[in-house]
Order: sequence, then structure tokens, then C-alpha cells
Amino acid sequence: MAIELDLTAHDKDELDAVHTDPNADDGLSLFKNAPSSVSFKKIRKRLIRQTREALDLYAMAKPGEKWLVCLSGGKDSYTLLAILQELKWRGLLPVELLACNLDQAQPGFPPEVLPNFFESHAIDYRIEREDTYSIVTDKIPENKTYCALCSRLRRGILYRIAREEGCSAVILGHHREDVLETFFLNLFHGGKLTAMPAKLRNEEGDLHVLRPLVFCSETDIQKFSDAMQFPIIPCNLCGAQEGLQREIIKNMLAEWEVKHPGRKEVMLKAMTNTNPSHLLDPKIFDFINV
Repeated sequence: MAIELDLTAHDKDELDAVHTDPNADDGLSLFKNAPSSVSFKKIRKRLIRQTREALDLYAMAKPGEKWLVCLSGGKDSYTLLAILQELKWRGLLPVELLACNLDQAQPGFPPEVLPNFFESHAIDYRIEREDTYSIVTDKIPENKTYCALCSRLRRGILYRIAREEGCSAVILGHHREDVLETFFLNLFHGGKLTAMPAKLRNEEGDLHVLRPLVFCSETDIQKFSDAMQFPIIPCNLCGAQEGLQREIIKNMLAEWEVKHPGRKEVMLKAMTNTNPSHLLDPKIFDFINV
């Protein structure tokens, strides 16, 4: 699938390290059939750059660590794995990667897709089957969203797997829009200023949760995934639920971006540029002694 975009001078500079050598991808199985178009190279290079920026800014990687890279079968997690695989192959990510899929026994889930994908690209992996679907649908009424309980159950299982495999971190594919949507959900419905952290230590203190794609846009990830022709597995558990508050926020942000291009990028930048003295929280700024 070709992606046609107009390139600025800056964009052209971004292409210098991708496909300049016709044999650049030898040995990197995931990219052997990647498109050779300039527009795809642009998106690929930008995703790599933004992921490296997050890895460096939040000191995510330590040499010799082992990471559990979580794969749901959606566009975000496939892109996450591909970018991390490339960074590792290029010597820019000195960690061991173990791909992991949690099969939650959702109706219609194709159990063969991800193992076939991993094996065809010689990717180390682990598949874990746990019937969280029955638990979620039993506990949550049909008119309520499943996400919160599903997420808690899934996270606990992934922590267990990470410990069993000797991993120091659980790696998730959340991107820029996930961060912004979470921020506005908490702002509008939770009465607090908080979003998804790029780096988080679990309560037990033995694992990190890392989100290397926090600076990457969902649009770029979608185009990258489409071009790479990943075997996408839809989420049948919560994807069919309508009227989710997150969808309302997503549509709001999309409308803002159409009316004011670049607004999402500005909002994300604001999260890295806070001024506690100009907010109203005495827990993070000493107003008494001002």
C-alpha cells in the first residue's frame, strides 16, 4: 500500500538513514518486504526518531535488560515491535526482546495468527492463554465498558509472565493519542491532571512499564501498519462497544486537529513543559512559603 505525502526539506533530511543502502535491511526479516517509496521511508524514519527520543528522554533502556514486548495483534503493538526490532538490529537498543501475546479467550480470536507471524520472522515469543473474557463479561453489565477490569486482569498476568521470563520491563504500544485521550478523560471525568506515563515503576518495585511510542502519532502508526501489511487481529471484546467516553474524546481531538492542524503536537509538548507554581496544587508547589 503506497502512502503519498508531500515532503518538506526537513522531511527529506529525515530519510538519510533509511533505505539509502539497497542492502540496508538484510538480516531484518520484518522489513524485507517493506515498501520502497519515499513516503513510507519518511514515516518509518519519523517513528524511529520519535521512539529514540522517548527512550533517551525517559532513560528507558539499560544494557543487558530483557523486555517483554506486548502484542495484541493490533496496529500499535505490531508497529512497536517492528520499531524496537529495527533499533536493536541497528545497535541502538541494547536489550533482549521477547514478544508476548495474551490470548484472553475472546470469541473468534485466531490463535494461529501471531505464532505464525513470530515464527516467519524468527522472533522470540511466548503465547499465554487466560480466559479473562469470561471474567469480564460475567462481572461487567453489557451497558458498561469492559476496559478498566480487562486492563487490570491483563496487567497482572503480564507482570507474572515478565517475572517468569526474567524481564525487567513490560513494553506497551500506547501512542500520542492514547496519552492525550487519557489526559482529557481524567480532566473531564476524574477531576485530575494526569495522563499515561512514558515510564512507570510497578507497586512492587520490581518491574517498569514503558511506552516508547508516546511521541508517535496514531496516523503515522496506522499508515506504517497498513504499508507493512501486518496481520491485524480486531479486538472483539471491547471494540464493538459503542458510546465509550474515550471515543467521544478521540472525536473531539480529531475535530480540533482538523480545525487547527498541529494542536495535538502542541498539547503533547505542554505535558513535558509544566509549571507547578501556575497551577493550584499545594502538594506539588509550596504556596505557603512564597
